[in-house]
Amino acid sequence: MGDYSKALEFYEKDLEITKKALPPNHPDLAQSYNNFGLVYDNMGNYSKALEFCEKSYQIREKALPSNHPDLAQSYNSVGLVYDNMGDYSKALEFYEKAHKIHEKALPPNHPNLAAFYKNIGQVYNNMGDYSKALEFHEKAHKIYEKALPSNHSSLATSCNSVGSVYHNMGDYSKALEFYEKALEIREKALPPNHPDLATSYNNIVGVYNNMGDYSKALEFYEKALKILEKALPPNHPNLAYSYSNIGLVYENMGDYSKALEFYEKSHQIFEKALPPNHPDLATSYNNIGGVYKNMGDYSKALEFYEKSLKILEKALPSNHPHLASSYNNIGLVYHNMGDYSKALEFYEKSHKIREKALPPNHPSLATSYNNIGGVYDDMGDYSKALEFYEKSLKIREIALPPNHPDLAISYNNIGMAYLGKGDYSKALSFLEKALSIWQKSLPPNHPNIKTVTNSIDNVKKRM
Repeated sequence: MGDYSKALEFYEKDLEITKKALPPNHPDLAQSYNNFGLVYDNMGNYSKALEFCEKSYQIREKALPSNHPDLAQSYNSVGLVYDNMGDYSKALEFYEKAHKIHEKALPPNHPNLAAFYKNIGQVYNNMGDYSKALEFHEKAHKIYEKALPSNHSSLATSCNSVGSVYHNMGDYSKALEFYEKALEIREKALPPNHPDLATSYNNIVGVYNNMGDYSKALEFYEKALKILEKALPPNHPNLAYSYSNIGLVYENMGDYSKALEFYEKSHQIFEKALPPNHPDLATSYNNIGGVYKNMGDYSKALEFYEKSLKILEKALPSNHPHLASSYNNIGLVYHNMGDYSKALEFYEKSHKIREKALPPNHPSLATSYNNIGGVYDDMGDYSKALEFYEKSLKIREIALPPNHPDLAISYNNIGMAYLGKGDYSKALSFLEKALSIWQKSLPPNHPNIKTVTNSIDNVKKRM
């Protein structure tokens, strides 16, 4: 139900009894600490979560043989916390420790092995290493297909995970294929108002939203929302996520008053359901700030982005990728305000974190280079702009499939910089590359296609 304070209250009662009844290194104490850690993880209090999960595995390392499955559970929990903290190398270290134990202890097609492959795949997904992510998610999926009945919920979750990687890769048809497989399983296996059905609808919506098919996106979001409103109490965080997703569609449609209405509904739930420094509250402030930015109300946008940043600076380690996103968003506001020195200051803060926290070909690094290039472009320094746009393009060409929409953004920006320099043949070449990708990856009435077509016409008139 998402009532973490209640969960902590009951776990504390349990721990008091267990501490009195058992010696300090008893494995049952380790389970209590592990439970505490997972609640704090859900609350976004990662330092507390780590403290309890580490207590758990330290007891189990002393009390249990080195290949005991409960030790794997503890390592897995520590890995989960590091993953949420954005420390992906540490997350992999602990997930792999857990995986080694299960490889020795379990038959090769055991579902618990698949769960560990899935976790490792998720870390690679977060790192932007999508080929590695697919490799591990597909290993997990093969095991689930062999070991479980065809309508088992874990198979649906596995389809979602594979779909998520394709989604991040910009392969929207593949993403829909796997999200729809997950939905089919859940429709057969679950009652019609089960929250997991809503999760499937939300995932499908995310694809339609990125494709610019907003009417389809809203159709599925409304299905998801109907389920959640029936199945969950009115202040459940999952309802807030659903309102937030609907807000995002309206924001992309340019209906900012509707977007604000849903983001504020979401925010009211988060304020009641979550502790004041939870990262999801920061995301909520960030979403509201984004609408004000798009409306051109930059002082309001900065107010909400700064509220978001304050939470993240307290809740997360200093090199967490979410902090980089927060600095990036503040940079975007200053960029739109024409305060280019301030924009560069925040973009560069963001970039420094990403350089430390992420692998060198992560798509977020490409976004950083692209944004810095955009400032130089607007300042009329087209050579500097091209330098950063080309760095961005190099990463995207390595990290993304050839028809990913973000590649088209790079080609478009490089084309526009060449237009600024008066090099019309180069401008035309890059703008046509952008158009070719968007025509393949986006619906025909998407605004990006119209914009780049107009730019191409403009270049041809000047040649």
